[in-house]
Order: sequence, then structure tokens, then C-alpha cells
Amino acid sequence: MATSQEFADFILDQFRLTEGVSLRKMMGEYVLYCRDKVMGGLYDGRLLVKPTPAARALMPDAVETPPYPGAKPMLEVVRLEEPAFLAQLAGEMWPELPDPTPKKRKSK
Repeated sequence: MATSQEFADFILDQFRLTEGVSLRKMMGEYVLYCRDKVMGGLYDGRLLVKPTPAARALMPDAVETPPYPGAKPMLEVVRLEEPAFLAQLAGEMWPELPDPTPKKRKSK
């Protein structure tokens, strides 16, 4: 089941207190970015984030689940209607997220 545009819009609104959060649609789902770093994504109508130490500390009871078969497990965020919590989550996760991979230049 692909994630709906309405759910994606709802999640972006809930991150309204966080600077630089965006979504990029990919194959019916969405990748969640925080200031150009991949933080997680929307999969089957769920918000999943990378299992960083900060995310684990803020959500000790979070269910760890893969976003799709064969993928690495991520943490499911259930406190979706709490913009202050989501801002804290993004702010504490951001330093722990890997830097974006530089895009390779196409040779002529």
C-alpha cells in the first residue's frame, strides 16, 4: 500500500517547527530529509526513522521494523501529532545522520 499524499502533507505539517524538513517521493513512498540528510521515510502510511542513538533514547519503546522486505530495520514513530517532539527528534538525530553522498558527475 503506497503512502497517500494527504498523509505526506500531514507529516510535513507536523514537522512545521523543524527547519529544513522535506519529503521526496520515490516509488509511491517518501524519503524524509532533514537539512539534506536522510532521516527516514514514509512507508505504508507509517513514519519510520533511522535507528540512531538519539532516536532510540527518545523512543525507547519504538517498534523496529523494515520499511519493505529486505531493508534494514527502522524505528516507527507513533507520536505523530506532537510537533515539539518531532522537532526534538529531528534536532537530536541530525548530528548522528550520515552526510549526503556527493553526486557523481556524468562524463561526456
